[in-house]
Amino acid sequence: MHQTAEAILLNRNEVELLAKELGQDSLMGLSLNTMVNDTLNYMSSPIEIPGHGEAGGYEHNKHKLNYQYINQAGRLFLITGEERYAEYAAQLLLGYADVYLTLDYHIQRNTNPTGRLFHQILNEHVFLLYSSLGYSCISRYLSEEQRERIIEGLFRPLLEMSVVKYGHDFDRIHNHGLWAVAAVGICGLAIGEDKWMELSVHGLAGDDETGGFLAQIAKLFAPSGYYMEGPYYHRYAIRPLCLFAEVIGRHRPELDIFNYKDQVIGKTINAMLATAYPNGVFPALNDASLSMDICDAGVIVAVSLAYSHYGQNPLLLGVAKIQQKVWIHGCGLELSNAYQSEDKVELPLWPSVELNEGPNGDRGAQGFLRMQAKGGDISQLVMNYGQHGMGHGHFDTLGVSFFNRGQEVLKEYGFGRWVNVEPKFGGRYLDENKSYARQTIAHNLVSVDQGCQNQFDVATADAKHGTPHYFVGDDSKLQGMSAIADEFYPGVKQQRSLALINDELFDSPLLLDVYQLSSEEQHCYDYALQYQGQIIRTNFEYQSQSQLKTLGDDAGYQHLWNVASAEVDKERCSELSWLQGNSYYTWICSNQAGDEIIFTRSGANDPQFNLRSETSFILRREANSTVFANVLETHGYFNEAIEASTDARGQVKSVTVLANTEQACLISIAGDAFELLVMLSNLHGVPNDHQHTIEYNNTIYSWNGHLATQKIRG
Repeated sequence: MHQTAEAILLNRNEVELLAKELGQDSLMGLSLNTMVNDTLNYMSSPIEIPGHGEAGGYEHNKHKLNYQYINQAGRLFLITGEERYAEYAAQLLLGYADVYLTLDYHIQRNTNPTGRLFHQILNEHVFLLYSSLGYSCISRYLSEEQRERIIEGLFRPLLEMSVVKYGHDFDRIHNHGLWAVAAVGICGLAIGEDKWMELSVHGLAGDDETGGFLAQIAKLFAPSGYYMEGPYYHRYAIRPLCLFAEVIGRHRPELDIFNYKDQVIGKTINAMLATAYPNGVFPALNDASLSMDICDAGVIVAVSLAYSHYGQNPLLLGVAKIQQKVWIHGCGLELSNAYQSEDKVELPLWPSVELNEGPNGDRGAQGFLRMQAKGGDISQLVMNYGQHGMGHGHFDTLGVSFFNRGQEVLKEYGFGRWVNVEPKFGGRYLDENKSYARQTIAHNLVSVDQGCQNQFDVATADAKHGTPHYFVGDDSKLQGMSAIADEFYPGVKQQRSLALINDELFDSPLLLDVYQLSSEEQHCYDYALQYQGQIIRTNFEYQSQSQLKTLGDDAGYQHLWNVASAEVDKERCSELSWLQGNSYYTWICSNQAGDEIIFTRSGANDPQFNLRSETSFILRREANSTVFANVLETHGYFNEAIEASTDARGQVKSVTVLANTEQACLISIAGDAFELLVMLSNLHGVPNDHQHTIEYNNTIYSWNGHLATQKIRG
C-alpha cells in the first residue's frame, strides 16, 4: 500500500492564503485568474493522450500541454477546493498510466537519448516533474487502486528508465542532468519512496561529486553565479533548480540548501537577471533564441524564490513589474504582497557587472556594462571573454552585442533552429547552426584568414578561455572593459578594449571599440559587425555586385553573399550610417592603406531557407599587427507616421589612434566642434589605481586607473 503525502510544494497555511487572493487585483490575484481561465479553457476539450509524434509536432505539443495542466489542475484543486480540477488531473494521469508502457521508445535522430512520449529523455523528465507535482496535490483525492495504477503504470517506469536505462544521463553535470535529478526526486516524494530522493540529491554513487543535485549546483555555476551555456539555457536550468531547491528546503531542511556553496542558488538567480537587456530580453549568447526573456516560466519561479529566501531586493520588484506575474506559491505571495504595498515600483536598473566563469571563477568572464543617458535610456554593452559553453558554445570569444533605445543594435544571430517548428527538422538544431550560426564571422568581432576560432573544434575551445584585462563599471560618465584571447588563431594575439562615454555633447553614450591584433606573420583580418536596419549614407563610394557571389567557401563565409564592396580612403575615416527603428546610428572607423569594406547578407548556400536573411559589414585589412579603432554614435530621431526626422547626421567625424605602446593606447575622437582624448591601459595585472603615462607629439599624458578621458576642445 503506497503512502500518500501532502502536496510537495504547498502546505495548508499557504493554500488558505492563496485562496484569499482569488479575484483580487494583486499580482497573485492576476496570476491565479490567468491560471483559472487558462485551465478551464483547456479542460473544456476532450482528454486526448496521443502516441508518438515528431519533435515539435502535434503529439509532442499535446503531451507537453497535458503535463502542464496536470500540474495546474492539481494546484487549483487545493486552492479552490473544486473537485473538477482533481478529477481532470486524475483522468489524465490514469490515461497515461494505461498507455505508457505500450509505447515503444522513439527512434533516435540525434545524440540525445529518447523517451516513450518524447523524442528526447529531457522532455520525459519535464513530464515526470510536472505530473508528479500535480499528482502530489490530488493523491489524497485518489483511491488506493488509482494511486497504484498511476505509480506502477507511469511513475515507476519513468523512474527506472531515468536511473537505470539512462543512468549516465541522470548523473550528467548539465542542464539535462538538473531536470533528471529534480524530476526523480520530486516523484519519489510524491509517491512516498525516499530512495529516489536520496539518489537525486547525492547521485547514483552517493558521493555528492559525480552526480546528484548537490554536485550539479556546485559544478554548473561559477562563484559569480554565471551558467556557462549562456542565459538562454540558464533560464531553462533555473526552473528545475529552483523547484527542487524549494522541495529540498521543505523536506530536507538539514541540508540548508539555500546557503549551500556560499548561497550559489541566490547568486545564480541574480547573475541570470543581470544579463538581461533593459527590456527584459536575454542577449543571445551561445545557442539561444533572440526573443527569450525574463517572463519565461522558470524566471518567474526564480524571482519569487529569490525574494523570499535571499532578502527583499527592490530590483526584484522591478522585475516583477515587467513580468506582471508571480509564482503561485508561498514565495510568490511574499513578492506579490510587497509589490502591492509599494506606491510606485521603478523598472530595474541592474548595475554593470563582470561575471566570472568556471567552478573556481578562474576561466574568464562575461562583461555587462550599463550606462544611463540624460534622458533615462539605458545602453547595455556585452562582451564574451569566458568559457566556450560546452556543446552549445559559439566560437566568438571577444564578441560583443550592444543595446540601446529599446533595441539590440549590434546583434547576435542566435541559434540555427526553428524551435518546435515541426517541418524544420522537428524544431531541432539544423546543420546551419554549425556551418553558420556558431562560426566566428556570424558575430561582432574579428575573424582571421576567413577562418573560425579554434578551427571550430569543441575540444580545443573547451580547453581555452578568455582572459580578463580590466573592468570598470561604477562611473556614470566613463565605463570600460578589456580582455585578451591569445592563440585562438595560431600565432595571433588579440586584445579588445571597449568604453562607454557619457558626454553632455551627446544624447546617448558613445561606444568606443579598440581591437588590437598582433602576429609575426601577415594575416587577413575581417572586423565584422552585424547590424539591422536601412543604410542611410556612407562617406565612401562602393560598388554593388551585379552578380552575387559568396564571400568564401567555409567557416560561415559560404553562407554570406558579397552584396557590395569599397576600397576606402586611408586619408580620412570611413563613416557608415543606418536607420533602425526610430534611431540613427553611425559607425566611424580609422582606415589604413588597402582596407576594404564589404557589405554582406546571409542566405547563400541555403537551399532549404533555414537561415534568416540578415546584414553585416566587414572591414577587411591585410596586416601582421594592427589596431581597429571604431566609434558607434547613436543620434537623432525618426518617425515615419508624423514624417519627422532630426539629427540624421552624427557629430563624430574621426577616430584616430594617436599612439599605441606597451603601456597604453591614446585615441582621439573628434568632430567639428569638439575633440576628446581617450586613454586606455595596455598593462596587464596592474592595480586599479596604477598610474599610466603615454607620450604623443611631445606631450606626456598621465592618469590613474585603467582608462580616462580628456576634453581638448568642445
